[in-house]
Amino acid sequence: MLDLTQCQKPEKRMNFRGIRSSKFRHVYGSPAKKDKWFENIRISRNAHDSNYCAVNPKFLGLVVEVGGGGSFVVLQLEKTGRVDHNVYKVSGHSGPVLDIKWNPFNDNIIASASEDSTVKLWYIPDGGLNADLREPLINLLGHRRKVGILEWHPTAENILVSAGYDHVIIVWDITRGVQVSRIDVHTDTIYSMSFNRSGSYLATTCKDKLLRVLDPRTGKVVSQGNSHQGNKAAKVVYLGDTGTLFTTGFSKFSDREIAVWKEDDLSAPLRIDSVDSSSGVLIPFYDNDTKMVYVAGKGDGNVRYYEIISEQPYICYLSQFISGAPQKGFGVMPKRGVEVNNCEIFRFFKLHATKDVVEPISMIVPRKSDIFQQDIYPETLAPIPALTASEWISGKNSAPVLLSLKTASKTRTFKPVVYKPSENAIVTSERNNDKKFMFLLEETKPDYRPLSERKESKPSPQIDHRPYGAETYQKAGVDYSRPKRLDTPDGVSEKDMKTSLNLGTKFQEVQKKWSGGSLKTTELELELDYIYKTSLISGSNSVKTLSSRFDYKDNKEQEEEQDELKKLLNKQQRQITNLKTQVEKKDQRILELEEQVKILSRNPTPLGTPVSAPLNALHSLAEIKDIGDSSA
Repeated sequence: MLDLTQCQKPEKRMNFRGIRSSKFRHVYGSPAKKDKWFENIRISRNAHDSNYCAVNPKFLGLVVEVGGGGSFVVLQLEKTGRVDHNVYKVSGHSGPVLDIKWNPFNDNIIASASEDSTVKLWYIPDGGLNADLREPLINLLGHRRKVGILEWHPTAENILVSAGYDHVIIVWDITRGVQVSRIDVHTDTIYSMSFNRSGSYLATTCKDKLLRVLDPRTGKVVSQGNSHQGNKAAKVVYLGDTGTLFTTGFSKFSDREIAVWKEDDLSAPLRIDSVDSSSGVLIPFYDNDTKMVYVAGKGDGNVRYYEIISEQPYICYLSQFISGAPQKGFGVMPKRGVEVNNCEIFRFFKLHATKDVVEPISMIVPRKSDIFQQDIYPETLAPIPALTASEWISGKNSAPVLLSLKTASKTRTFKPVVYKPSENAIVTSERNNDKKFMFLLEETKPDYRPLSERKESKPSPQIDHRPYGAETYQKAGVDYSRPKRLDTPDGVSEKDMKTSLNLGTKFQEVQKKWSGGSLKTTELELELDYIYKTSLISGSNSVKTLSSRFDYKDNKEQEEEQDELKKLLNKQQRQITNLKTQVEKKDQRILELEEQVKILSRNPTPLGTPVSAPLNALHSLAEIKDIGDSSA
């Protein structure tokens, strides 16, 4: 007899989860056509573990190979193709440039780190460089050895972090060029740095094989643990505001690895996977909007991409972009610079290792519709700081400011800055405001005295915008004001009534004159002149009236008359010049003849000399004087 107790159903049902659904499962890489490449660029041959490239919606910055010192070029994104060999460079460093980063809140400011132990900030004008740039906005001195890594704060304005080969991390306030904090907790070379979403923590990897999470204000170690145990470089990137970190590195057996860690417990990774046995350093790039991590190896020809989830297995492999050309580094376009109409969610700028070429690569989600895809484009980082430098230094934290790509795609910034030696600081140059204040200062004379002490106000001596000028209105006994409407309600101005009912406005008056009556009548000309004329007193520049824009024939006749007058004037000037020349020659001849007469009058005339010779000289002298008097 069968024992049915052994055939009972399990207490907990085991469901097959199947394939995980993801909207990014079919993301693919689309390399740009050759006419969109940047060619003929001598990319740096330095072996430092850096990308040598920085991108924003305006410019592409590339570290280049030069004979002496260190330089990088800044190219406009629209000007693709073959780059001139003598392109203008930013060449203020005395040693090779190791890293460059654009300011996330100002598309015209770029920071550079170099082997000369300095960090420099540069301002790039909108039209690009028109000469080699050698004078930086500010020079940051504080490292004792070469500086290899730069990072901008994600939410606070004008906060920059640099890491050098002296094992020191310095947090800078770039507006004043001073150090906010100096972090000296590392015992060996620092490989990488990454801020969390709010900028309150800074994660680092080091050659001592430790993974650290630091407080960038105080320099204290919040947590640390053993990282990848290989001898080559390890890289770290914060996974947004999830409280987790993503690292790449090498195992004891030189296998490449990726891992996910919890920021408050670095004793062991949440998950660690082996990738392959290649030798190139893996560099991670994280996209917080799509929760995807792109992993590119130096010297590889492919880019793997993963999706990060909040539960096991934490890392989900999606696919890879494969190409035959090896890469030296990558520049990443901020999300506000991608093409949303093409469903582009990420864009690389690939630096070829064997050719002087930079190739854009777009990561695209395949969609049939051309309309904006809200599910793959959540609100992304805006180029607006959430905090000032002083607020962040005082201990305040804030989430970043966001914008919608539906209405703010291809957003760029325009914040011209200057260095003021008097304040020893970098300040924003508000050129438009300066012009407005200068205009108000010149055109108005404010009177701040009490009303009881003020005298009768007079028109401004600089300019008067009334139709016939200030002098006309100062005539006694003449009232030039328009009659007040009797049907205007109390508390409502005549201007408000005109605007709301479209009655008596300038547009309506012009419309009436154009629709009825002849345009050549005296009444029309006076009315149009009254409506549009702007009179300026002496000393001001003349201003064309609006009605003169329509008087093409009259203007043409006036120009022809002016040309004829100019021709006549030039002709008269030439005649006067000729007459002056003739008079000068005759005056010279008169002087010569007078000298001859004096000589003849002093010496006695010989017996054989004819008497007619001196008389002829006198006659010619008299004739010349008569001619000179008649010409004058």
